[in-house]
Amino acid sequence: MSSQATDLHRATIDAILSYAGRATLPFQRAHASGPYGTMFWFNELLESTEDADTVRQLLVTASEPARLVELAEVTLRPELCDPAPSAEKLLIRGFAGGWAHLDGLGVAVQSTAGLHAYAARKGWTWAADGIRDGLTARADDLALITAAPVTAYALAHDVAGEDEDRDQAIVVGSLARAADGSIRWGTRLPEGCAGAPVFYSAPQGDDSFKLLCAGVLLPADDHGFGHHAVVTLDRIRGALADLGPAERPRRRRWWQRRSG
Repeated sequence: MSSQATDLHRATIDAILSYAGRATLPFQRAHASGPYGTMFWFNELLESTEDADTVRQLLVTASEPARLVELAEVTLRPELCDPAPSAEKLLIRGFAGGWAHLDGLGVAVQSTAGLHAYAARKGWTWAADGIRDGLTARADDLALITAAPVTAYALAHDVAGEDEDRDQAIVVGSLARAADGSIRWGTRLPEGCAGAPVFYSAPQGDDSFKLLCAGVLLPADDHGFGHHAVVTLDRIRGALADLGPAERPRRRRWWQRRSG
């Protein structure tokens, strides 16, 4: 790897952790070994004016692991909670039934209202940073991904070691466009990465790049190659429009927007 490529690689990882490091949560079936998944907070921008943004905050993951977990165990990372709670795990009953599954996409979403209500009952608030709409790839960006692989990064909670730690990790792989026009992650992934957001650095000409979130990782396909479909966020946005607002979205004033 050239020094320039190495610099871009390191800069991309630093940017992912800066903009989205507090956006992901691991989940699994409570008191059991698997299934394992990653979900993330996403701030869907519904309207933007000079004075305020109207944002719907959602959890996003892959449908397959979400629908298999009725009693979920979610690890509470201290940096996502203010103040840090005494409990390290959150148990969610009826987890599978809380998701809306986007037709034909293999992606599930739900409002974060339940998580906020839980935190309020326990006397703390969430310090999570949802992946912002401005960080997500548009159709024009995604059209530039071809059959030639580009380096990509999954921000996930894999399963590490015999004690099944679910620490956050950046898994490096690649994205490429398949013959059917879909975008796929071309290498095998550790267990627990399904539902994770996938990022890449998109070239802007003049030797500059911008960090973009391409979409959501699905479980491996059935063809035995370990390839994973990536459901792009432009398709997810289109499907979300059909859901309608689940509750009154919150309005964020310009002075409340997080820097970075």
